[in-house]
Amino acid sequence: MSDKINEQEEVIQEEVQNEEETAEATQEAAEPTLEEKVAQLEEALKESEDKYLRVHADFENIKKRLEKEKYQAIDYASEKFAKDLLAPIDTLEMALAAEEAATELPAEELLAKLKQGVELTIKNFYTAFEKHDITTVETDGEFDPNFHDAVMQVDSPDHEDGQIVQQLQKGYKYKERLLRPAMVSICKK
Repeated sequence: MSDKINEQEEVIQEEVQNEEETAEATQEAAEPTLEEKVAQLEEALKESEDKYLRVHADFENIKKRLEKEKYQAIDYASEKFAKDLLAPIDTLEMALAAEEAATELPAEELLAKLKQGVELTIKNFYTAFEKHDITTVETDGEFDPNFHDAVMQVDSPDHEDGQIVQQLQKGYKYKERLLRPAMVSICKK
């Protein structure tokens, strides 16, 4: 019997030893080796680099698209204004067509129709200008070198020194920016 007990003790000791070895192997398997840690970190680095490159490429594509849209906006900024100028051009073309068709009309009647067509065209131009904040430079009163270009000095009993006597050519402003100064003559006493 004691042999049997000894045998059982040996079997139990072997089982305990096997379990300890299995536990050690499991523990070693649970803790990654240095090479495995390096491999995991390299994989994470590759994933991060890939993400970075994708985000950077997306950013560059967006930047290029916005740049292209900006240049298109600049190129086509005057499109609305150009469309509004089509009406005056149409009016001028109709006036020319009416003149060619009206060869039987007396000269005075033809001249009156042409004058009416030119007045309508000018009205269309001013309507287009108004829609786009283009205004004429005022020439009543004092000379302002910021908005007026004095091309002559004249004597005038009706005006004071430095006042505008006559407008020779209209000046125009776009919003508050001067497009062209008004050419004027001013009084000099």
